[in-house]
Amino acid sequence: MTIREILNEATHSFEAVGIPSARLDAEVLLAFCLKLDRLEFLKNPETKISKTQLADFKKIVARRLKWEPVAYITGRKEFWSFTLEVNQGVLIPRPDTEVIVEEALNICRTQNLSKPRILDIGTGSGAIALALARELPDAKVVATDISPAALIVSQKNALNLGLAKQVEFIQGDLFEPVNGIFDIIVSNPPYIADREYQELPPGVKDYEPKEALWAGQTGVEFYEKLIYQSKNHLNENGWLLLEIGARQEENVRKIMEDCGNYNSIDVRNDYAGLPRVIKGRKKVSG
Repeated sequence: MTIREILNEATHSFEAVGIPSARLDAEVLLAFCLKLDRLEFLKNPETKISKTQLADFKKIVARRLKWEPVAYITGRKEFWSFTLEVNQGVLIPRPDTEVIVEEALNICRTQNLSKPRILDIGTGSGAIALALARELPDAKVVATDISPAALIVSQKNALNLGLAKQVEFIQGDLFEPVNGIFDIIVSNPPYIADREYQELPPGVKDYEPKEALWAGQTGVEFYEKLIYQSKNHLNENGWLLLEIGARQEENVRKIMEDCGNYNSIDVRNDYAGLPRVIKGRKKVSG
């Protein structure tokens, strides 16, 4: 079979089960299987592949037909300006999460923060922490996660990116293992409510770690903990930045306002125009 024929067949198979990105997935998976750059083999669509390569590709296609995410099949996912290793021990980084990185960088720039201390709660693959470390070489970044499996992945990513000396990874629940005071605290916490979790697509619910997605009955349980506990770990005028779900702006803003420890509360939309990051600055005491 030629590359064109193989891609067409895989695309039709993916479309038949309702996979929305059928053609792109077929191309990415074939490139992974052949260990070639995707654009390179697309230039030569009449190239034939061996029976062994075809058999390997069909095994990969079978996994995707069960809705296993492409990132878990290939073991990697692009985020910010680099590629992360991922597996089923970590949430797959989404492009929308880059917005929280942009907001943290903007705070460092506008506040003229020198050698900022940054804390990432629930780091997962390390995406946010490593992006900030990459862009702020003078920063000291601490990243926590309750999952030992996630920390194995994040520490490996730090080594692969040459950032292991700049980011400290520690295991524990939220702020429990944290010492010290920070200029910025960031987090992409679990924020899926119980009812929403049951309705997630199979590629998410059946493969990605539930503890990184499901927050509880209401979906704001982690926000309450993060907002009320963060004040004990922020410098005066330090910033708390939280990724939020598309319909959570009002509820999370109210929690932050009711806490009484933050001002300059604002929400940043993602590039689809949906509320994505809420931020607040710790009030000066006295």
